[in-house]
Amino acid sequence: MSSYKGAYSNEQSLNFAIPIIVILFLGIIYIMTQRADSGFVSFILIGAAGLTMFYWVKVLKKMAKNQKPTYPQAREQETKNWVYDLIKGEEEFVFVAEVPGPEDKITVRLVDGILYIRGTSGFSKEIPIEGVKEMQIFDFKYKNGVLTLRIK
Repeated sequence: MSSYKGAYSNEQSLNFAIPIIVILFLGIIYIMTQRADSGFVSFILIGAAGLTMFYWVKVLKKMAKNQKPTYPQAREQETKNWVYDLIKGEEEFVFVAEVPGPEDKITVRLVDGILYIRGTSGFSKEIPIEGVKEMQIFDFKYKNGVLTLRIK
């Protein structure tokens, strides 16, 4: 599976946005000092603008650190740990596995000894089964996320 490695991260976005916010607040503070008629009121407004600037920079940095990007590789690792049971009888096989999705979205095929299973959320598996070249799927059941197939 190919993926684009040069993605623009939240950290890089913040490295761009924070200086712009700081410059805007410094501009507001400068304008307040130029229009200051009464010293005490303008001093309070300048202090409030400065505190607000530091608060928002801190909040933005915290938001970027709390967000963890999700990559397609994480989903691949989840499906690598996928477990199924294949019970071999004398004249039939029973296949049991968890498959995501509603029943109408699940596709199952048996072609030349390979069982193809597709579910929702991009779930797709191919399971080679020895000794079923001439067999077919006889029964299909799906209940509460568990797929059960009888192959004869």
